[in-house]
Amino acid sequence: MEHENNWAGNYKYNAADFHVPETMEQVQEIVAQSAQVKTLGTRHSFNAIADTAGCHISLQKLNRVIGLDRTRHQVTVEGGIRYGELGQYLYANGYALPNLASLPHITVAGACATATHGSGVGIGNLATAVYSMEIVKADGETMVFSRGQQDGDIVEAAVSLGGLGVVTKMTLDVVPAFQMSQTVYEHLPLTTLEQNADAILSGAYSVSLFTNWKEAAFNQVWVKQKVTDETPVQTQPDYFGAGKATAPRHPVPGHTAENCSEQMGVPGPWYERMPHFRLDFVPGAGNELQSEYYVAHRDAYEALCALERVRKEISPHLHVSEVRTIAADDLWMSPCYNQDSVAFHFTWKADWPAVQQVLPIIEKQLAPFQARPHWGKLFAMPPERLQSLFGRLPDFRDLLLRCDPHGKFRNDFLNRYIMES
Repeated sequence: MEHENNWAGNYKYNAADFHVPETMEQVQEIVAQSAQVKTLGTRHSFNAIADTAGCHISLQKLNRVIGLDRTRHQVTVEGGIRYGELGQYLYANGYALPNLASLPHITVAGACATATHGSGVGIGNLATAVYSMEIVKADGETMVFSRGQQDGDIVEAAVSLGGLGVVTKMTLDVVPAFQMSQTVYEHLPLTTLEQNADAILSGAYSVSLFTNWKEAAFNQVWVKQKVTDETPVQTQPDYFGAGKATAPRHPVPGHTAENCSEQMGVPGPWYERMPHFRLDFVPGAGNELQSEYYVAHRDAYEALCALERVRKEISPHLHVSEVRTIAADDLWMSPCYNQDSVAFHFTWKADWPAVQQVLPIIEKQLAPFQARPHWGKLFAMPPERLQSLFGRLPDFRDLLLRCDPHGKFRNDFLNRYIMES
């Protein structure tokens, strides 16, 4: 069955039971009566972070918008809602989220739990929009974490790694709705970034660089601009020397662009332009693996040069690599904690033995930059190395012990990378 594997098909879950509750009371009852529990979202993690030997709970039927507070500019949603549906609702009501990931298909709760992000030098990852979060604890009772709340501050819990409980409700800060346009440019030599990295990466609301690392250049640059009455669509003929694409493009060379979001500078709603892919199409390259590493924004060019030195080892196994920016945040387990960051994302061909060999090579090249991995994607570094990169990890470990002393929501992944020291 579909829920027995993750989205990419590279990981088979060990859960003995699978539950799809329809009410909050059913969630509480399942959690209270189970020895081991993990929430399963849209299954877009590529490692064992969502696995359990006990039962999986899917909140796919608890996916409503609970309310919109126009005074506080906040929306409250159930834990199973996806960004695509939430975006449609917010836009219809005159609001927006500041950021979206490249896929609108993922759940809000799942994306925030792993600090998943979009792109933009001034925009934090998706979890930075979380004002409060309700969880069902191991005993079936609820607890609320809220920003600035002494006994349950959201900075501790927003990036929960699924270890605190079942996230059943979230309140997100929203902003006024806006229009965006998206233009793709082609062939930007890596050397162009030596003097212009900051300008290139901050040249629009969101900028993504794509390369297959077959040469020291970026095949595509995706430039997403905010459109207002004061700043109408301004499509430049080139972007730091990269020429404007003559037709819509897919990030992976050779793939059709029909499942990608609208390009060619055509303005449209924010929720249809910020993601790279459309909600009504299957995302990505299909059967694939993913890895991602974050370094400080100031090190972007030097880190790219380090990757370029091993591109011959990388490129044979790669569909595409994406470079994006994320603003610093104050969330304990975020890879962008206290650090404006650049993320290097790798979409691999579905050949785990080969990828398993190349990940240590990448991590060695990025080690001088203290590169932090994405929690939900594939990495090779040992627990002691990973733990050294997250300064608040010991505090988060203590939080897990306080909220879930018997480890109902923990698994082998959390035990290895968080609990063991």
